[in-house]
Amino acid sequence: MTGPSRKSVMGAVLAAGIAMALLAPQAAARQADRAIVLPGASGTEGVARLNGQTFFAGDLLTGDIFRGRINKGTAAKFIDAPDGRFAAGMKADASDSLLFVAGGPTGAGYVYNTRTGAPVSSYQFQTPPTATFINDVALTKDGAWFTDSSQALLYFVPVVDGMPSSTFMTLTLSGPAADLSAAFNNNGIQAVMGGAMLIVAHSGNGVLNLVDAATGASTTIAGVSVPSVDGILMKGSHEVIAVQNSNQVTIWKLSSDLTSGTMQKVITSPLFETPTTVARFGSRLAVANAKFDTGFPPTAAQFEVIVVRR
Repeated sequence: MTGPSRKSVMGAVLAAGIAMALLAPQAAARQADRAIVLPGASGTEGVARLNGQTFFAGDLLTGDIFRGRINKGTAAKFIDAPDGRFAAGMKADASDSLLFVAGGPTGAGYVYNTRTGAPVSSYQFQTPPTATFINDVALTKDGAWFTDSSQALLYFVPVVDGMPSSTFMTLTLSGPAADLSAAFNNNGIQAVMGGAMLIVAHSGNGVLNLVDAATGASTTIAGVSVPSVDGILMKGSHEVIAVQNSNQVTIWKLSSDLTSGTMQKVITSPLFETPTTVARFGSRLAVANAKFDTGFPPTAAQFEVIVVRR
C-alpha cells in the first residue's frame, strides 16, 4: 500500500487554504460582534457617542446613565438619576458638554453635564396621565429636538451660548408624521439641511418622514421601508442608518433632495435582541440591546450595547 502522492497532498493543502481564505471574512465579522455589558442595568434603550471612543447608554427604567469605551469594551454607571426618571433615546453634544435624554412615559426631557454627570435642566413636555412617550433626540447647531410617540408633536429646546434655554417650543405636525394610529408612532429623529428639515422615523408605519422644522408639514420618503423602525442616525447628509426592532440595522442612501431612498446594506448579528438605537464610531456601530422580546418591562438578566462592523 502506497501513501498519497506529493501532488495530491499539495492539492489538498491548496484546497484547504482556499477554503480558509473564503471563510476568514465571515469569521472576522463574527469576531467583531461583541457585547459591552451595562453592569446592574434593568433595561436599556438609548445609546449616544460623545467623542473618540466614549459612549453613553441609559437604563430605561431608572433613568441612570452609563459611560463606556468602545475600544476597551467596558462601561460603568456614570449618573445615578433621581427617582422616577426614565432614559430612552439620547444624544451627546461634546462641544457644549451636554447630554440630552428622552424621558419616555414621564413626558419629560433631561439634560446632564457630560463631564461631571450633574443635572443641567429638565423639561416637562407633557404631563401624565396625558398620553406621552418622549422617545428620541436630535441635535442641531441651535438646540435639541425631542419626539413624542403618543402625540403629533415635536419639542425643541434652544441652546444659547452653550446653555439650554429654560423654556421649550412645541411644533405641531401635519401629514403622515401626524398619524397616531399605532401604539408607537414618531420615534427616531435626525436633523438635515442645517436643521431646516428633520427626518423622523415612524415606528407604526415603518417609514421615514421628512418634516419641515418651521411648519411641521411632512412627506414620506419614497422607497424606504423600515418595519418596526426605532432609532435612526445620519452619516453625512444623505445616508441614514435605521435600527429595526426586528433584529437588524439597515443603511439607506437618500436622493439629493431627500425625497426618496434606496437600500445599501443590511446588518444583522446573533447578539441582537430587539435593538433600538445606534451610535457610530467610524467603521463600528454601537447598538442598544433592549431585549423587549422578554416582555415590558424586560426581564433579561443583563443588558448590553452590541458593537458590530458597519
